[in-house]
Parts: sequence; structure tokens; C-alpha cells
Amino acid sequence: MSIFNELKSSLEDAVDIHQGNKEAARITRYDIADVKAIRNSLHVSQAEFAQALGTSVDTIKSWESRRRNPTGLAAKVLATIQDNPEFYRELSVH
Repeated sequence: MSIFNELKSSLEDAVDIHQGNKEAARITRYDIADVKAIRNSLHVSQAEFAQALGTSVDTIKSWESRRRNPTGLAAKVLATIQDNPEFYRELSVH
């Protein structure tokens, strides 16, 4: 099967799923960290949080307003902080 036919078939499947004519084979969902809740639970400012994570205050603001979502390593670090707040304390001293 050519790449064109594979793409066409995939798009047809997507339309069928969207119209409710077909069930999706799998659904993948990702939990997005509530950065503001994490930061508030630590009782730190946006500036302190940004410094500990090695990012800018603007990035923290974007995450908190949900204009952007943390991805990759940042998402993993935030999940770790959420599960283990002491990890933040260790990060903040480096």
C-alpha cells in the first residue's frame, strides 16, 4: 500500500470516528500538571519556582494560564514534584 493510500485510509477512519460511525481503536490521554496548584502547595512565588526549574517566569505564567503546557522533561519534573514535594526542595538548592 502506498503512503497516499495509507493516509487516505487513516483520514477516512478519522471521519468515521468523528461522525460516530466507528469506534476508535485506542484513546490516549495525558494528564497535564496543574502548575499553579503545585506551586501554591509549595508556598513559593512564580519567580522562585521558575528559578528552581531553570525556566523563565513567563513560562511559568504560560503554564499556569494554560496557554502552553509543560512537555518532556519539564512535565516529568512537575509530576515528580507533585508526588514528592521534597524533590522541589532539592531542586531549589542547585
